[in-house]
Amino acid sequence: MADLRRIYSEADEARHQAVLRRVSSAEQALAKRARQRRRAAQARALKRMMIAAAVIVAAAIAWGVVIGPIGQMGFLAAAVALVLSWVAVITVSRVPEVNVEALGQSDLPQLPERTGLWLQSQRAALPPPAVQLVDAIGLKLDTLAPQLATLDPREPAAAEVRKLLADELPDLIQGYTRVPESMRKADRDGLAPDRQLIEALGVVDSELARMSSDLASGDLQKLATQGRYLELKYRDDGTV
Repeated sequence: MADLRRIYSEADEARHQAVLRRVSSAEQALAKRARQRRRAAQARALKRMMIAAAVIVAAAIAWGVVIGPIGQMGFLAAAVALVLSWVAVITVSRVPEVNVEALGQSDLPQLPERTGLWLQSQRAALPPPAVQLVDAIGLKLDTLAPQLATLDPREPAAAEVRKLLADELPDLIQGYTRVPESMRKADRDGLAPDRQLIEALGVVDSELARMSSDLASGDLQKLATQGRYLELKYRDDGTV
Protein backbone atom coordinates (compact mmCIF):
# COMPACT_ATOMS: atom_id res chain seq x y z
CA MET A 1 0.00 0.00 0.00
CA ALA A 2 2.86 2.33 0.86
CA ASP A 3 4.50 1.54 -2.48
CA LEU A 4 1.28 2.39 -4.30
CA ARG A 5 1.05 5.77 -2.56
CA ARG A 6 4.67 6.43 -3.41
CA ILE A 7 4.05 5.62 -7.10
CA TYR A 8 1.05 7.96 -7.20
CA SER A 9 3.06 10.69 -5.47
CA GLU A 10 5.95 10.33 -7.91
CA ALA A 11 3.60 10.39 -10.90
CA ASP A 12 1.91 13.53 -9.60
CA GLU A 13 5.27 15.21 -9.05
CA ALA A 14 6.44 14.26 -12.55
CA ARG A 15 3.29 15.76 -14.09
CA HIS A 16 3.77 18.91 -12.02
CA GLN A 17 7.40 19.31 -13.10
CA ALA A 18 6.45 18.75 -16.75
CA VAL A 19 4.02 21.64 -16.58
CA LEU A 20 6.65 23.93 -15.06
CA ARG A 21 9.27 22.96 -17.66
CA ARG A 22 6.83 23.82 -20.42
CA VAL A 23 6.52 27.40 -19.18
CA SER A 24 10.05 27.98 -17.83
CA SER A 25 10.89 30.53 -20.54
CA ALA A 26 7.50 32.25 -20.51
CA GLU A 27 8.47 34.88 -17.94
CA GLN A 28 11.36 36.16 -20.07
CA ALA A 29 9.23 36.28 -23.21
CA LEU A 30 6.39 38.04 -21.39
CA ALA A 31 8.79 40.57 -19.86
CA LYS A 32 10.16 41.28 -23.34
CA ARG A 33 6.68 41.88 -24.73
CA ALA A 34 5.82 44.08 -21.76
CA ARG A 35 8.92 46.19 -22.45
CA GLN A 36 7.93 46.46 -26.10
CA ARG A 37 4.43 47.60 -25.16
CA ARG A 38 5.83 50.18 -22.73
CA ARG A 39 8.21 51.53 -25.35
CA ALA A 40 5.42 51.71 -27.93
CA ALA A 41 3.18 53.53 -25.44
CA GLN A 42 6.00 55.94 -24.58
CA ALA A 43 6.64 56.59 -28.26
CA ARG A 44 2.95 57.33 -28.84
CA ALA A 45 2.84 59.67 -25.85
CA LEU A 46 5.98 61.50 -27.01
CA LYS A 47 4.52 61.88 -30.51
CA ARG A 48 1.30 63.34 -29.11
CA MET A 49 3.26 65.74 -26.90
CA MET A 50 5.26 66.95 -29.90
CA ILE A 51 2.07 67.43 -31.92
CA ALA A 52 0.49 69.41 -29.07
CA ALA A 53 3.60 71.58 -28.79
CA ALA A 54 3.65 72.18 -32.55
CA VAL A 55 -0.03 73.20 -32.55
CA ILE A 56 0.45 75.66 -29.68
CA VAL A 57 3.58 77.19 -31.21
CA ALA A 58 1.85 77.47 -34.60
CA ALA A 59 -1.15 79.14 -32.94
CA ALA A 60 1.13 81.64 -31.16
CA ILE A 61 2.94 82.45 -34.41
CA ALA A 62 -0.35 82.85 -36.28
CA TRP A 63 -1.62 85.18 -33.56
CA GLY A 64 1.51 87.28 -33.82
CA VAL A 65 1.27 87.50 -37.62
CA VAL A 66 -2.46 88.17 -37.91
CA ILE A 67 -3.30 90.11 -34.76
CA GLY A 68 -0.03 91.34 -33.33
CA PRO A 69 2.74 90.42 -30.90
CA ILE A 70 1.53 88.08 -28.19
CA GLY A 71 3.52 89.89 -25.53
CA GLN A 72 4.52 88.62 -22.13
CA MET A 73 1.01 87.54 -21.17
CA GLY A 74 0.56 85.71 -24.44
CA PHE A 75 3.86 83.92 -23.99
CA LEU A 76 2.80 82.90 -20.46
CA ALA A 77 -0.57 81.68 -21.75
CA ALA A 78 1.16 79.59 -24.43
CA ALA A 79 3.50 78.07 -21.84
CA VAL A 80 0.58 77.19 -19.56
CA ALA A 81 -1.32 75.68 -22.50
CA LEU A 82 1.76 73.61 -23.40
CA VAL A 83 2.12 72.24 -19.86
CA LEU A 84 -1.61 71.45 -19.61
CA SER A 85 -1.59 69.67 -22.96
CA TRP A 86 1.38 67.53 -21.91
CA VAL A 87 -0.31 66.65 -18.61
CA ALA A 88 -3.44 65.65 -20.53
CA VAL A 89 -1.43 63.46 -22.91
CA ILE A 90 0.36 61.70 -20.04
CA THR A 91 -2.93 61.16 -18.20
CA VAL A 92 -4.66 59.70 -21.24
CA SER A 93 -1.66 57.49 -22.05
CA ARG A 94 -1.53 55.97 -18.56
CA VAL A 95 -2.69 52.33 -18.43
CA PRO A 96 -5.88 52.19 -16.32
CA GLU A 97 -6.21 49.71 -13.47
CA VAL A 98 -8.24 46.67 -14.46
CA ASN A 99 -10.60 44.91 -12.05
CA VAL A 100 -12.76 41.82 -12.46
CA GLU A 101 -15.89 43.88 -13.10
CA ALA A 102 -14.11 45.66 -15.97
CA LEU A 103 -13.24 42.30 -17.52
CA GLY A 104 -16.89 41.34 -17.77
CA GLN A 105 -17.69 44.65 -19.49
CA SER A 106 -14.80 44.54 -21.95
CA ASP A 107 -15.31 44.23 -25.69
CA LEU A 108 -14.13 40.87 -26.96
CA PRO A 109 -11.01 42.20 -28.80
CA GLN A 110 -9.90 44.03 -25.63
CA LEU A 111 -10.57 41.11 -23.29
CA PRO A 112 -7.22 39.25 -23.67
CA GLU A 113 -5.15 42.37 -23.01
CA ARG A 114 -7.22 43.41 -20.00
CA THR A 115 -7.21 39.87 -18.61
CA GLY A 116 -3.42 39.83 -18.99
CA LEU A 117 -3.10 43.15 -17.15
CA TRP A 118 -5.34 41.88 -14.35
CA LEU A 119 -3.30 38.69 -14.07
CA GLN A 120 -0.09 40.71 -13.78
CA SER A 121 -1.61 42.62 -10.86
CA GLN A 122 -2.24 39.31 -9.07
CA ARG A 123 1.31 37.93 -9.38
CA ALA A 124 2.43 39.05 -5.92
CA ALA A 125 -0.27 36.93 -4.26
CA LEU A 126 0.68 33.71 -6.09
CA PRO A 127 3.37 31.09 -5.42
CA PRO A 128 6.36 31.13 -7.83
CA PRO A 129 5.27 28.09 -9.89
CA ALA A 130 1.83 29.66 -10.39
CA VAL A 131 3.48 32.93 -11.45
CA GLN A 132 5.32 31.01 -14.19
CA LEU A 133 2.01 29.63 -15.44
CA VAL A 134 0.40 33.08 -15.28
CA ASP A 135 3.22 34.37 -17.48
CA ALA A 136 2.66 31.52 -19.95
CA ILE A 137 -1.05 32.33 -20.02
CA GLY A 138 -0.16 35.97 -20.67
CA LEU A 139 1.78 34.96 -23.79
CA LYS A 140 -1.16 32.97 -25.07
CA LEU A 141 -3.45 35.92 -24.45
CA ASP A 142 -1.14 38.06 -26.62
CA THR A 143 -1.55 35.50 -29.39
CA LEU A 144 -5.31 35.25 -28.91
CA ALA A 145 -5.98 39.01 -29.04
CA PRO A 146 -5.62 39.53 -32.83
CA GLN A 147 -7.63 36.37 -33.46
CA LEU A 148 -10.55 37.70 -31.43
CA ALA A 149 -10.48 41.01 -33.33
CA THR A 150 -12.14 39.28 -36.29
CA LEU A 151 -14.46 36.99 -34.31
CA ASP A 152 -18.15 37.93 -34.31
CA PRO A 153 -19.08 38.50 -30.63
CA ARG A 154 -22.45 36.88 -31.35
CA GLU A 155 -20.79 33.55 -32.17
CA PRO A 156 -21.13 30.80 -29.54
CA ALA A 157 -17.33 30.50 -29.73
CA ALA A 158 -17.03 34.10 -28.49
CA ALA A 159 -19.16 33.24 -25.46
CA GLU A 160 -16.82 30.35 -24.62
CA VAL A 161 -13.77 32.60 -24.76
CA ARG A 162 -15.45 35.28 -22.66
CA LYS A 163 -16.56 32.71 -20.08
CA LEU A 164 -13.01 31.45 -19.60
CA LEU A 165 -11.27 34.85 -19.52
CA ALA A 166 -13.83 36.99 -17.71
CA ASP A 167 -15.37 34.44 -15.33
CA GLU A 168 -13.59 31.14 -14.76
CA LEU A 169 -9.99 32.34 -14.68
CA PRO A 170 -10.69 35.29 -12.31
CA ASP A 171 -12.82 33.00 -10.11
CA LEU A 172 -9.92 30.58 -9.88
CA ILE A 173 -7.39 33.24 -8.82
CA GLN A 174 -9.76 34.95 -6.40
CA GLY A 175 -10.73 31.61 -4.85
CA TYR A 176 -7.08 30.91 -4.15
CA THR A 177 -6.34 34.35 -2.68
CA ARG A 178 -9.24 33.93 -0.25
CA VAL A 179 -7.47 30.96 1.32
CA PRO A 180 -5.43 32.07 4.38
CA GLU A 181 -1.71 32.01 3.63
CA SER A 182 -1.07 29.61 6.51
CA MET A 183 -3.32 27.02 4.86
CA ARG A 184 -2.15 27.25 1.25
CA LYS A 185 0.60 24.64 1.52
CA ALA A 186 -1.29 22.22 3.77
CA ASP A 187 -2.80 19.13 2.18
CA ARG A 188 -6.58 19.11 2.27
CA ASP A 189 -8.41 16.18 0.71
CA GLY A 190 -5.09 14.97 -0.64
CA LEU A 191 -4.00 18.15 -2.44
CA ALA A 192 -2.71 21.47 -1.08
CA PRO A 193 -4.32 24.70 -2.38
CA ASP A 194 -0.97 25.75 -3.88
CA ARG A 195 -0.83 22.56 -5.94
CA GLN A 196 -4.53 22.81 -6.82
CA LEU A 197 -3.94 26.30 -8.19
CA ILE A 198 -0.95 25.17 -10.26
CA GLU A 199 -2.84 22.21 -11.72
CA ALA A 200 -5.86 24.39 -12.56
CA LEU A 201 -3.72 27.08 -14.20
CA GLY A 202 -2.12 24.33 -16.26
CA VAL A 203 -5.59 23.40 -17.51
CA VAL A 204 -6.28 27.04 -18.41
CA ASP A 205 -2.94 27.25 -20.23
CA SER A 206 -3.77 24.16 -22.30
CA GLU A 207 -7.30 25.38 -22.95
CA LEU A 208 -6.08 28.71 -24.31
CA ALA A 209 -3.69 26.88 -26.64
CA ARG A 210 -6.62 24.78 -27.92
CA MET A 211 -8.81 27.83 -28.40
CA SER A 212 -6.11 29.64 -30.35
CA SER A 213 -5.58 26.56 -32.53
CA ASP A 214 -9.31 26.24 -33.23
CA LEU A 215 -9.58 29.93 -34.12
CA ALA A 216 -6.53 29.70 -36.39
CA SER A 217 -8.08 26.76 -38.23
CA GLY A 218 -11.46 28.51 -38.47
CA ASP A 219 -13.13 25.64 -36.60
CA LEU A 220 -15.58 27.79 -34.62
CA GLN A 221 -18.04 24.94 -34.22
CA LYS A 222 -15.44 22.83 -32.45
CA LEU A 223 -14.51 25.72 -30.20
CA ALA A 224 -18.14 26.37 -29.31
CA THR A 225 -19.24 22.79 -28.64
CA GLN A 226 -16.25 20.93 -27.23
CA GLY A 227 -16.77 20.10 -23.56
CA ARG A 228 -14.45 22.21 -21.43
CA TYR A 229 -13.95 22.02 -17.69
CA LEU A 230 -11.49 23.40 -15.23
CA GLU A 231 -10.35 20.30 -13.38
CA LEU A 232 -9.95 22.14 -10.11
CA LYS A 233 -12.33 24.75 -8.72
CA TYR A 234 -12.12 26.71 -5.48
CA ARG A 235 -14.63 27.50 -2.80
CA ASP A 236 -14.03 30.17 -0.18
CA ASP A 237 -12.33 27.66 2.12
CA GLY A 238 -9.97 26.50 -0.62
CA THR A 239 -11.41 23.00 -0.96
CA VAL A 240 -12.51 21.49 -4.26
